[in-house]
Amino acid sequence: MTRTVDHGTAKLMPDVDRSRAWLLTVDGAPQSYVDLDEPTHLEFEYARRLGHVLDSVAPPGRPLDALHLGGGALTLPRYLAATRPGSRQDVVEADGALLDLVAERLPVPGDAGIALHGADARAWLEAAPAASADVLVADVFGGSRVPAHLTSQEYARQAARVLRGDGVYLANLADASPFAFLRSQLATFATAFEELALIAEPGVLRGRRFGNVVLLASHRPLDLATLTRRTASDAFPARVEHGDPLRALIGDAGPVRDEDAVPSPQPPDGAFGIG
Repeated sequence: MTRTVDHGTAKLMPDVDRSRAWLLTVDGAPQSYVDLDEPTHLEFEYARRLGHVLDSVAPPGRPLDALHLGGGALTLPRYLAATRPGSRQDVVEADGALLDLVAERLPVPGDAGIALHGADARAWLEAAPAASADVLVADVFGGSRVPAHLTSQEYARQAARVLRGDGVYLANLADASPFAFLRSQLATFATAFEELALIAEPGVLRGRRFGNVVLLASHRPLDLATLTRRTASDAFPARVEHGDPLRALIGDAGPVRDEDAVPSPQPPDGAFGIG
């Protein structure tokens, strides 16, 4: 089943190994994976890392107020609704046709506490009430790139404004050595948050390949011990970087302002492809 959307073609494909599981691709790149019978199943490595963070930001089972910038097939909102019942979640997705496709083919239960909004992520964030979210998850890609207006210092300050004092910002980014984009993002978010960390596979951090990196930002210490243990035990182990190694990675990179912002780098051919 396919439907043309503004930035290309969104396609839902069934997983033959799971009766009610679906892979969403956009422009041929895997975007989301959803198992309607098992919403806690996170197929993609980066999604599992985001899930580990969501598990660790508050005591198990405690509901959260969450804002998701980027909707996809609603993998993480479904996960949070299942692991923290009673959570209130807003999902902002600029692609209305994609929202319609997901709502039609992969609807969420009416009592899941998930509200969908067709809007630009930055515009929604700027209009959102201050101190209204416990977690803010940014997983926005225009095609295969993070849009420029979601990479700047002004954007980071808006994210910090919307989060509560103990809130946590999570972002799915992608880059490769020499990490010009990632380094600039760390420098940018360091101007708005006191604590930074990132999660990535060692091969990505060593510059061996292009890949996803999860950025964490908050005003309070993060539960890095739990994150380190959980990400190290994944099928594809990842490393948690914080403190001096992160400062060394930032180096002389400076924060990005709106007038200088650029999208994340274009992935090399086949970086996120499927067979």
